[in-house]
Amino acid sequence: MASLRSSSANSHIPLKAHAVAICPLSIFLVLSLLSVVASAHIYHGIEGVDHELFPEILKVEAVARLNELGEVSDAHGYLERTFLSPSSVRAGNLIRLWMEDAGLTTWVDQMGNVHGRTEGMNSSDKALLIGSHLDTVIDAGKFDGSLGIVSALSALKVLKITGKLGKLRRPVEVIAFSDEEGVRFQSTFLGSAAIAGILPVSALHIHDKSGVTVQDVLRQNSIDTSEEHFSLLKYDPQSVWGYVEVHIEQGPVLESVGLPLGVVEGIAGQTRLKVTVRGSQGHAGTVPMSMRQDPMPAAAELIVQLERLCKHPTDFLSFDSQCNAFKVESLARSLVCTVGEISTWPSASNVAFTVDIRAMDDIGREAIIYEFSKLMYQICDRRSVSCIIERKHDANAVKCDTGLSLQLKSAAYSAVKRMAGEDVDDVPVLMSGAGHDAMAMSHLTTVGMLFVRCRGGISHSPEEHVLDEDVWAAGVAMLSFLEGHM
Repeated sequence: MASLRSSSANSHIPLKAHAVAICPLSIFLVLSLLSVVASAHIYHGIEGVDHELFPEILKVEAVARLNELGEVSDAHGYLERTFLSPSSVRAGNLIRLWMEDAGLTTWVDQMGNVHGRTEGMNSSDKALLIGSHLDTVIDAGKFDGSLGIVSALSALKVLKITGKLGKLRRPVEVIAFSDEEGVRFQSTFLGSAAIAGILPVSALHIHDKSGVTVQDVLRQNSIDTSEEHFSLLKYDPQSVWGYVEVHIEQGPVLESVGLPLGVVEGIAGQTRLKVTVRGSQGHAGTVPMSMRQDPMPAAAELIVQLERLCKHPTDFLSFDSQCNAFKVESLARSLVCTVGEISTWPSASNVAFTVDIRAMDDIGREAIIYEFSKLMYQICDRRSVSCIIERKHDANAVKCDTGLSLQLKSAAYSAVKRMAGEDVDDVPVLMSGAGHDAMAMSHLTTVGMLFVRCRGGISHSPEEHVLDEDVWAAGVAMLSFLEGHM
């Protein structure tokens, strides 16, 4: 098992030499920063601004970097970056430059993750890891993943400029994970799962739609990851102090309460099911209604029953020692069930649909799956069709660490109060219904997450948007959090 600093084989692996294009935005950014010197005094010319909030770095530069990353795409007209695609490599190159700009030592590991590290005052102490992902979905927004990377680097750059980077009492390492979305290989958390030690070596042989494997893609980018050296990716839990991730909320709660930041109490567990309903092809006009075995109405009834079950679980679940009334009510607050895809073939004799069930309570989630299965067989039997249910994915819920969450909450409160110039409401505590790299990293160390408000709760879309002021708030909060580790 490799320690955090024992991956010497990783420290010299370059990204494939894809040139980073110098776009007008890059030129503007360089010119705008020529006046930056290693002193906090550069902000004294801005009237009406708390200069200790470092707006040039935590707001202006951070937003410019997010916009620049948002232009790095494999597609024309929309944003798409999948695992180690040409645009992902270019994005990794940019991020690596920004890491070096913040005073960090950089390298790329054998799963394509980009690392930047400062040793602080004690290089042998356990390290604080901060991260998020650089890949995107297809037709993505520019904040999902990227915001967490940029806000961490912005905060560390402020520490460098103010001469405080070396005063951190423990090493701090920022990781831009190569793959979280799982678009190309239909396998989420490739980057973070490898570091956490939960990615099986067989993942190297997963192939995309073109038959190209993960290992092929790594080799194409001059990263020779063999099965023998795969275990070197895993960090030693004894060398890690904790993991923190900043991410857009991907929901509407923060916007509804009018606050830019929230602390995450946990990430919902998830189960994905595939339901197949098989009937028989009957002529649309000649088979009487009493004799029909149409799978489409049966599938429709199943979907409506699933919605009823998940909206009102107390109407369906019985209470016992493991499932009492309090637990069912708690389950109802976090339970979300959706149907994502419906397909029918041939001539509507078979209908299949996917089900996504998420909840903070793993036992409650299993109870919902059991109840849905029972309802499914009752409906299918009554309609004289056959039904099959398959489990395609399971992930247990993750509880965020209480101590880390308190530190993040204090940092977020301080940031919002300083920016508002007055006392503010308490920072909300939220549940995450979406999966994050923190889920994988929880197998390695304690985790904490900070959510940032996004307009309308929209994500995975070009409509995804974070206010410049909220980008700033995230940077100020990360700066405050890091200053607590001095």
